[in-house]
Amino acid sequence: MPTSADDFHAFLRTRRSIRRFKPDPLADEVVTRVLATAIHAPSAHNTQPWRFAVVGRNGIPPKEERIANPLHNTRTRLAHALTSSMRADMTAEGAPEPEIEKRVATSIRRINEAPVIILLCRDVTAVREHKREDEIMAIQSVANAATYLLLAAHAEGLGGNWICWPLYAQEESRQALDLPETWEPQAMVFLGYPNETPGSKAQKNLEQVIKTV
Repeated sequence: MPTSADDFHAFLRTRRSIRRFKPDPLADEVVTRVLATAIHAPSAHNTQPWRFAVVGRNGIPPKEERIANPLHNTRTRLAHALTSSMRADMTAEGAPEPEIEKRVATSIRRINEAPVIILLCRDVTAVREHKREDEIMAIQSVANAATYLLLAAHAEGLGGNWICWPLYAQEESRQALDLPETWEPQAMVFLGYPNETPGSKAQKNLEQVIKTV
């Protein structure tokens, strides 16, 4: 863990997206600690509009049962909701069927392999005023919580990956998890112990993204 300012900067800069996880389960107390830190993120006017739906591995039926009844449990309902929307969008865009099937299969595999999935939602009632600007501020606030969540997971030695698929199937995702009508899905995070070492990534230089005025 960081013990100095330099260590802390290094800690922040070494967080990377992880797409392959070990099958090891996550202890409930670890997930709770991560979420307890996530809710300390800043939010516009302190509205704290974030809501979290936690999908663990408990209760996942055997593979043969999932095949026979694909909507049997929460995780497979979520996978069905997201990939059905994905399939429809790709078909409308004229994508070849083999490409669609490959993308759907990969998405289902990733959903099934992630030890924990956290769906990040915006409480649509947690706004100061019902204006477009307030809605955007609330969305930004949820994104702040997601960043805190990913960094808290990094502190626990976990890997995480920020996934935006729910944006393309907000109502379907909400219904799949039986969430309140006021919970608007924004993104989801896959969490688990890393089973890969990410390579280097292209990083823009600081000079490319700042302007002194």
